[in-house]
Amino acid sequence: MDKKSRYQQIIKDTIRKYARSDNPAFEEFETQIVFDDAHGHYYLVDVGWNKMKRIHGFTLHLDLRQDKIWIQQDWTEEGVAEDLIEAGVPKSDIVLAFHAPYKRPYTGFAIA
Repeated sequence: MDKKSRYQQIIKDTIRKYARSDNPAFEEFETQIVFDDAHGHYYLVDVGWNKMKRIHGFTLHLDLRQDKIWIQQDWTEEGVAEDLIEAGVPKSDIVLAFHAPYKRPYTGFAIA
């Protein structure tokens, strides 16, 4: 399996791990998983309603660009980067894109 295919699978497995199961407290609420291999976009999105409040937000947004995984959004408790590292992705192939470019050299991860 080539690097791109391996990373696509790791991203998908990681996002599936964070997908919520049915929660009776939020009857009109769902978590959607969106995989776009052709364009390298992967999302975990919460949509619906919690009583009178609209819910629409990205829990995770990962992109695969030039054989690197770009973490665009991460609202997980421990951080999805740790899951990627445990799955065998080196820090040099993970970009914490939610940090400004001038801060990335200090993160210990790839800068771009």
